[in-house]
Amino acid sequence: MDWEKIKKEYETTNLTLKALAEKHNVKIGTLKSRKSREGWSRDPTKKDATKKKEVATPQPIIESDELNDKQKMFCLYYIKYFNATKAYQKAYGVDRNTAESIAYRLMGKDGVKREIERLKQERFNGVLLDAQAVLQKYIDIAFADITDFATFGKKEIPTEDEEGNPVTKEVNYVDFKESTEVDGTIITEVKKGKDGVSVKLADKMKALEFLAKYTDFLSENDRKKLQLEKMKAETELTKGRIDKTKAEIERLNDDENDSTFEIIIKDKGER
Repeated sequence: MDWEKIKKEYETTNLTLKALAEKHNVKIGTLKSRKSREGWSRDPTKKDATKKKEVATPQPIIESDELNDKQKMFCLYYIKYFNATKAYQKAYGVDRNTAESIAYRLMGKDGVKREIERLKQERFNGVLLDAQAVLQKYIDIAFADITDFATFGKKEIPTEDEEGNPVTKEVNYVDFKESTEVDGTIITEVKKGKDGVSVKLADKMKALEFLAKYTDFLSENDRKKLQLEKMKAETELTKGRIDKTKAEIERLNDDENDSTFEIIIKDKGER
């Protein structure tokens, strides 16, 4: 086996160890051992050129000892969001459907898994807190805003008056965003009924209650947002109770107004 030839081929080309192993019919473990023991290395300028190419367009998942720039960014975003699809979208700049179809394949890559575990250890001082993924999901639910999923308001539409003349009319509207633009993991139900399409988000109050127990794990900014969301939720709850009480009082008043009394006056001689 001409190890000098294999070493030179590794250092002067962009072939991966896996490709070299297949080409020379050598076990990849043996190649890795040789590379480590003998200190094989590549020209940094060639590495940089390769990385620039990879940044320009999304690359397919490849077996390699090293992660390219976008794969490294994917790992960093995954540690931030604990959501593979969102991390892939951020790192590669693709739509949600594309990210969903590729992200979990990338998660299965050994180098990516090792890098994610390393970043977890670095971030949490050696303690792998997979519960952070759960915490992040509750944060997403608690801080979700309806405008993340739909746009609504008033707009003018062309129509005709009674005489057939063109006029404009102001109407209310609700437009849902495309499924590729939203985080579908916090939508629990989408249904179409006689009144139109409705979207139901995960329970915001439960998420707020959960986060209130684990504020030590939240950033300062998230703690402030949590406090604000709790105040808004409590205000809405109080308003709902007041509206319900008002409606009940009005109902009782209506019942009282509807009641009639019949007074009969008889002559003294009548018995």
